[in-house]
Amino acid sequence: MKKICAVAFYSITIASEVAASLMPTADGTSWRYNMTEEIGKGLKIPDAKPDADGKIRLRVLYRINGTENVDGKDVLKFEMHRAGVITNTDLLTVDDHGIVCRARINLDGELVKFDSPQTMIAAPLKKGASWDFNGKAGEASVRQHYEVVGEEDIRVPAGNFHAFRIYGEQTSPSRMTIDRWFAIGVGIVKDVTAMRAANGDLLQRILLELAETPKIIARPEVKSDALPKQLSVSIAKEQFGNPITTFSSSTSQIYVRWQGQRLRKGAKIKAVWIAENIGEDFPQDYKVDEVSAVAESPIAHGVFTLTRPEDGWAPGDYRVEFYVDDVLVDAVKLKIVK
Repeated sequence: MKKICAVAFYSITIASEVAASLMPTADGTSWRYNMTEEIGKGLKIPDAKPDADGKIRLRVLYRINGTENVDGKDVLKFEMHRAGVITNTDLLTVDDHGIVCRARINLDGELVKFDSPQTMIAAPLKKGASWDFNGKAGEASVRQHYEVVGEEDIRVPAGNFHAFRIYGEQTSPSRMTIDRWFAIGVGIVKDVTAMRAANGDLLQRILLELAETPKIIARPEVKSDALPKQLSVSIAKEQFGNPITTFSSSTSQIYVRWQGQRLRKGAKIKAVWIAENIGEDFPQDYKVDEVSAVAESPIAHGVFTLTRPEDGWAPGDYRVEFYVDDVLVDAVKLKIVK
């Protein structure tokens, strides 16, 4: 019996050493990255402050916060911290097969399981190696292909690294490319992820560059009230014009713009145009019009256009209510004057 226990312990030790040689796995290990986020024309990330180049630059932290049991298997919890918010948690195994994601916890704290494990890094890494993921994440069908395209010396703020370059493409549920540099014993030192709309237009591009070598640190404070809105909304008289809330009765078109964050694929986005007070001929809170669209991705965006009636807009007070899956999430008040 003692001999069997010794063999089992030896096997566990070997597995731990293999995992550690691929990347650090000690509790509290953290990777600090410089993040640069770029979004497509006319889009806006709620509560974000772009710089003069129109890009959002932040420090983010990827950190191991213990383990969680998923379907009877203990997995490592890799949390992504951004501006006091955990934007996602990857539930991973790291062993001689590579780095595999079993499930994710999204921004709303919901556990999203994969119907089969999703390989993020396949070991052993070598040029020409490739792998696919064709499965489901929750209800969403996901199709991805990855290939190790070579080895490169790369410089990032954390220093110089010899890394494997891995290129990935996703075709479902949305179009996305992943360009990733992985250094053995360190982890991801650089990552460029770009998401595009069905017509090829850029929706979002995120660059991560390792700012410090991995080290064990305490868990940062998490702000419970810092979650971004599902919709960022505005109204303008031009599709890409500045938001305004007062319009002339002769305005030819009013553009109602929305930008999603954390939307469910296929979510129904609805805008309801309501006249609060436009004179005695109409009751208060009279519904003038209603229009809807379907979100094709978590950061889907759109524009609803309201065209001036032949006799012009009736002066008065209005509001536009915004719904996600028939749940009111925001409203914008506006005034029409002669």
